[in-house]
Amino acid sequence: MNIARQRIISQQIAASDFKDISDLVSYMGAMQAQDFAMAKWAIGCRLPSTNAQQVEDAFNNGKILRTHLMRPTWHFVAAEDLHWILDLTVPQIKTAVKPRFVNWGFNDKILTEAFDVIQKSLSGGNHKTRKELQTDLFQANITPDDGRLYHLMLWAELEKVVCSGRLKGKEQTYALLDEWVPCKKTFHREEALAMLALRFFTSHAPATLADFIWWSGLKTTDARRALDLIKNNLCYEKINDTDCWFPNNYKEPDVTSQTAILLPAFDEFVIAYKNRTDVLNPDWGKTAISSNGIFKPLIVINGQVMGIWKRSFKKDTVLVESHFFRPLAVGEKELIEKAALHYAHFEGKKLGLKIQ
Repeated sequence: MNIARQRIISQQIAASDFKDISDLVSYMGAMQAQDFAMAKWAIGCRLPSTNAQQVEDAFNNGKILRTHLMRPTWHFVAAEDLHWILDLTVPQIKTAVKPRFVNWGFNDKILTEAFDVIQKSLSGGNHKTRKELQTDLFQANITPDDGRLYHLMLWAELEKVVCSGRLKGKEQTYALLDEWVPCKKTFHREEALAMLALRFFTSHAPATLADFIWWSGLKTTDARRALDLIKNNLCYEKINDTDCWFPNNYKEPDVTSQTAILLPAFDEFVIAYKNRTDVLNPDWGKTAISSNGIFKPLIVINGQVMGIWKRSFKKDTVLVESHFFRPLAVGEKELIEKAALHYAHFEGKKLGLKIQ
C-alpha cells in the first residue's frame, strides 16, 4: 500500500468529491485552523472551484466555525458537528488544561461572574472581538490581561458559552453559541465515538489507532472503543507491525500520475498523524516543523513533502517563494507552477513565483 498517495486521495487533495465547504469540513471531522488565513487555503486546496472569499462567507454565515476542539487547538468544524464533538471531547480537554486555569488564578466564582458579563455583552446577536470583550470585563471590575483573557475565552468555548462569530474586518470575534449555532440534535456517547472515528478513518486513511488517539485527544480506552464500533466499515493492513485502517471501498491509487500541491501551515495531511515518516523524511523534519511545534507551509509532490514555501502580497499579486529539500526532477517545475497558480487563483491574485 502506498500510504502517502492514498492519504492524498482520502483527504480530497488530489481530486475532491465535494463542492460545498461545510460538507467538506464535516467529512474531515475537523480541520486544524491555527492560522486563519492559511486554514482557509486548507479548505481551498481541497475544493478547486472555491476561493478565499467564499470560505470567508461560509465562516461569516456560521456554516463553519473556528473554535477549540479535541487536542485542544483551533479547528474549523461544520456547524452541525460542533455540539456533539464538544460534548464528546470537552471532558478530556478540561482535564488537560485545568492546571493552566489554576495557575492563572481562576475559580468558579470568577468564571461565573465573567461569563455573565460575556453573555450580556454578546446577547442579541452581538459579535465582539476579544479586545471589545476585555473592555466590557474591565468595566465590570473583572481585569483579565491578555494571557488570562485568552484562557478565559478558551474555557467559555469549552463551557459552550461562546463560539466564533463573524469577522470584523480581519479580526476574529465571539458570538453566543446558543444564538449563533443552536443545538439541533444530541447523540449518545457511543454514537458520537463511532461518528468521530468513522470521519477520521475515512478522511485520513490509511491511519492507525495511535494516529486517531493523537488527532482526537481521546483517552486510549475511548479511542479503542470507537474503533471497535466501526470495524465493520473498515479494512486493515499490517504495515511495519502496525494495523493501518482504511474504508472497505478503498481503491489503490494511480502511482503513475504526477501531482504537486502547496499545503498550508498546520495542514491535516501532516499534523493529523502521530507518525509522519510516511510522508515526511525525518532528515527534513526539523526544516518542515520547528522545534517549538510550528508546522510550516509545505510543498508535497506525489504524496511526499519535498519543500517549504511562503507567500507575500503586493497589490494585485501574490509572490510565492519555494525552497526544496532536494533538486527538482524532470517535469516537477511545471507541477509546482500549476500548484502555485491554483493558490493564486484562490486568493484572487496574479502569481509571482520564485523557485529555489
